[in-house]
Amino acid sequence: MTVYLEGGSACGKSRLGEEWAVFLHRGSPGPLLYLATMEAGDGESQGRIARHRAARSGKGFETVERPRDLASLDLPPRATVLLEDLGNLAANELYSPGGGGEAALLSGLERLFDRAENLVIIGNAVFGEGPGLDGEMGAYLQALSAAQSLCAARCGIAAEVVCGIPLYHKFPGKEAPRL
Repeated sequence: MTVYLEGGSACGKSRLGEEWAVFLHRGSPGPLLYLATMEAGDGESQGRIARHRAARSGKGFETVERPRDLASLDLPPRATVLLEDLGNLAANELYSPGGGGEAALLSGLERLFDRAENLVIIGNAVFGEGPGLDGEMGAYLQALSAAQSLCAARCGIAAEVVCGIPLYHKFPGKEAPRL
């Protein structure tokens, strides 16, 4: 099963993503992986990482730090993977030393889709308002848009998270489960 959750900053998408991953992992013999993409470059990002670690403590996740190059990631068999998050991954592939650009971003996502038993991807709602941008920001938004389109197309479930409430736009049944 594949799930794509998108929302604004601090909207509850990470908590919901963790719930989906734990739900999908139930009864699975494979590991439950938290694929962390944030590079802790400053105190604020270190604080966010610490808060996320604390929130998922005791849920059975094994954290894998992977800020880029998902295409070469060797996943264990039958893994349930929570990718946190698409915006960081896109920025790392485009702007970090060793990043492979948009092509690496998309090929890495394809590899996850092909290899994970269950996959939950956390995305970012950054396209709400404002004019189109040129330069680096325009390139970032173009790459992120391509990645989000891929996720929405490949995932069986897609939702926008607003104030902690998932608004399912794509769901293969009548009603989403209570997690």
